Amino acid sequence: MAERSFAKEVADLRLGAGQEFRGEGILAITKALLQSGVGYVGGYQGAPISHLMDVLSDAQDVLAELGVHFETSASEAAAGAMLSASVMYPIRGAVTWKSTVGTNVASDALANLASGGVKGGALIIIGEDYGEGSSIMQERSHAFAMKSQIWLLDPRPNLESIVKAVEDGFELSEASNTPVMLEVRIRACHVHGRFIAKDNKPPPFTLAQALENPQRDTGRIVLPPAAFVQEKEKIAQRLPAAIEFIKTRKLNETFDGELADIGIVLQGGLYNGVIRALQQLGLADVWGATRVPLYVMNVTYPLIDSELAAFCSGKSAVLMVEEGQPEFIETALHAILRKAEISTKIYGKDVLPVAGEYTAEALSAGLRAFLAATMPDALPEQIRGRNEPAQPIADEIKALAAVVPPRPPGFCTGCPERPIFAAMKLVEKELGPHHVSADIGCHLFSILPPFNIGATTMGYGLGPASASAFNVKAGKRPIAMIGDGGFWHNGLASGIGNAVFNRHDGVIMVVDNYYSSATGGQDIPSSRADNRSRSTKHPIADAVKGVGASWVRQIDRTYDVAKVRDTLKEALTTNEKGPKIIVASSECMLNKQRRVKPLFNRAVKAGQRMVRERFGVDEDVCSGDHACIRLSGCPSLSVKRTDDPLKDDPVAAVDNSCVGCGNCGEVAEAAVLCPSFYRADIVHNPTTFDRLLARLRGAVIGFLQRHRDRRRIAFS
Repeated sequence: MAERSFAKEVADLRLGAGQEFRGEGILAITKALLQSGVGYVGGYQGAPISHLMDVLSDAQDVLAELGVHFETSASEAAAGAMLSASVMYPIRGAVTWKSTVGTNVASDALANLASGGVKGGALIIIGEDYGEGSSIMQERSHAFAMKSQIWLLDPRPNLESIVKAVEDGFELSEASNTPVMLEVRIRACHVHGRFIAKDNKPPPFTLAQALENPQRDTGRIVLPPAAFVQEKEKIAQRLPAAIEFIKTRKLNETFDGELADIGIVLQGGLYNGVIRALQQLGLADVWGATRVPLYVMNVTYPLIDSELAAFCSGKSAVLMVEEGQPEFIETALHAILRKAEISTKIYGKDVLPVAGEYTAEALSAGLRAFLAATMPDALPEQIRGRNEPAQPIADEIKALAAVVPPRPPGFCTGCPERPIFAAMKLVEKELGPHHVSADIGCHLFSILPPFNIGATTMGYGLGPASASAFNVKAGKRPIAMIGDGGFWHNGLASGIGNAVFNRHDGVIMVVDNYYSSATGGQDIPSSRADNRSRSTKHPIADAVKGVGASWVRQIDRTYDVAKVRDTLKEALTTNEKGPKIIVASSECMLNKQRRVKPLFNRAVKAGQRMVRERFGVDEDVCSGDHACIRLSGCPSLSVKRTDDPLKDDPVAAVDNSCVGCGNCGEVAEAAVLCPSFYRADIVHNPTTFDRLLARLRGAVIGFLQRHRDRRRIAFS
C-alpha cells in the first residue's frame, strides 16, 4: 500500500502525439520512458523518487499493453544489476533510486556496467536527495559519475526539459555505449507543468526476443584482459562520442543577455532558483528573460570544454553556480579557461555558500556579491546601496527560531514502533543502559527525545552488522535494531546470517510494520496484504529460522508493552548462546489509517453502526508527573492547565488527533503509572439499545457525581 495512489493520473500516460500532458515531474518521467520505447524498468523506493515507483506500480496495465517489464527491485543493487539486459542486447532499460545512498548500494553493478559498456540505452534516474530537507548525509552523485565515467544529466526543472532529458539520455547512452544518469532533485520530481505528448512506443527489440536469440560478447565482460581494453575504450571512443553527441544535439543551453561583459554558468537543476534570484535583483522577469547571459549545463558530466570556453571568451567575469561540495565543476572550469588562455575571472564558492542547498535566498546573496564586484551599475539603485547580504528572510527565520521551539522528526500518532522503545526504556530502568546499534527507517527516530535510544547508524539494513564488533564476553549484550524494509533490503544476509555464522550473542530487534513505511508504505515480502503482482505474506520469523537462528520470538502486537518488555528482558538475560532475535509486529498506523478511514467513513455514511475508540486522561486522577509523556512521546499526548488549586503542574491531555491505539494506557500499566487513562467509545449511527444504555450510564454517573459533591468539604 503506497503513500498515495496515482490510479487516476496514469490514464494520461496513454495520451498520443499532439495531445497536451499535464501533471507533475514523476508522471512526466514515466510518460517520457514510454515514449522512448523502454523495454524494462526497475528500482527501489526512497525520497524523492518514491512516487515514481508508485506511479510505475499503478501503471502496470499501461506497461503491459506496451510489453514493458516492470519490477520493484529488492534493493538498488538488484535494480542496477537489471541493466545487464542492455549490455548484450539493443534493449532500452531504466532504473531508479534515491541517491547518494542508493548509488552506494548499487556501486558494484554500476561500476561493472560502466566498464563493459552497453548496447541498448541504459538510464539511471537518480533522486538527488541533497539539501535542507534531506534525510541522508550530504553528498552528490557527481563524484560517482566522474569515478565510473557515467554521463550525468541535470535538466532544467520544467516538464519539457525533463522529458527531453529522458529521450536524450537513451540516445546519448546508445551513441556512446555508456550508461547515463538522470539527476532529478525533489523540486524536479514534484514540479507541475505541461508538455506536448508523443505516441508511446513498444520496445523495438523485446526481452522475449533476447531470450530466443541469446548473444554474448566477452569484450563486454569485466575480466582481464578485456577490463584493460575497456578502460582505454572509455577515453578513446566513448568519451569523444558522448561529447560529439552533446555538442551536435545542443543538450546544453545558452541564454543571451544584454550585460555581455559578465555571465553565469550553472547546473541545469538550479535554473529556476537562479532565475528567481535574478528576478529579485531586477535582472530577469517571471518568464525567464534575463539581462545576464546564462550557460545552462543540462549535462554536468562530461563538460564540453569548447562550449565553456566560447561562453566565457570576451567576458571579464563569470559566476559558476555549483551546488554542494567539492566544487568539481568550478575547478574544472578554471583548468579549461587556463588551457584555452582565456583570462576571464571565475567567481564561485567565494561569493556563494561553500556547501548546502542553494535556495533562492542564498543565490540572491551570491549573485548580488558577484555583481557588486564586477558590474555594480547593473543592480537597481535601491539594492546597490545596501551592504548587508541579500537574504530577505534570514532575519525572520532567526526571530521565529527564538520563539518557536525546534521540532525534530518523530513517530506518527499511534505508531506501533513507539511502544517498542517505551518497553526498552523500562528494561533500561531495570537492567541499565545497553549499547544500541540503530538502523535506517522510522525506528531511527528513537535516537531523539523522549527515548534517546541508539548510538550509531551505518546504513539501510546494517543495524545488526554494525553491532558485530561487540560480539565479546561482557556483562551486557548489545542490542541491534532493524526494520522490515531494511531486513529484506540486505539485512537478512549481512545482519542475521552474519550473526548466526559468527555466533553473535547479542539481541536483534526486527521492527515489522507490514510495509516499507519510511519510503512511503510500499509492500515487501512480509506484507500481510494481498498484492496482485507481488508475492507477499512471507513471515520474517521463518526467514531468520531459515538461516539458522534458533532463539526467535514473535510478538504480534507491539502495543502490548509488558510483553515486549518481558521478551526483551529475557533476551538480555538468557543463558542460551547465539543471536537472540525478536520480531515485533504491528501494522504501520499511518498506512492503517489510510486503509481503514475510507472504509469507516463509507460505512457511517451508509448508516451502519460503527464504533471509534478514543483515549483520554482524567485530570482529577492525573498527578502531573508526566511520566506517561516521557515513556510515549505521542504527538496526541500533551499537557494542559487545570483549575484544581492543589495542583501546581499541568496535567496530561489527549487531543483530537488520537487514533485509539491504546499505547498510552499500556505504557501506564506496564510502567505502574497512575491509572488516569480512560477509553471512550464514540458510536456512530447508534441503535436504540445504545441510546438507552447511554441514558442509564449518564443517570448512574450523574447520581454518583451529585453524591460526591454533597460530601465534599468546601471553604467559604
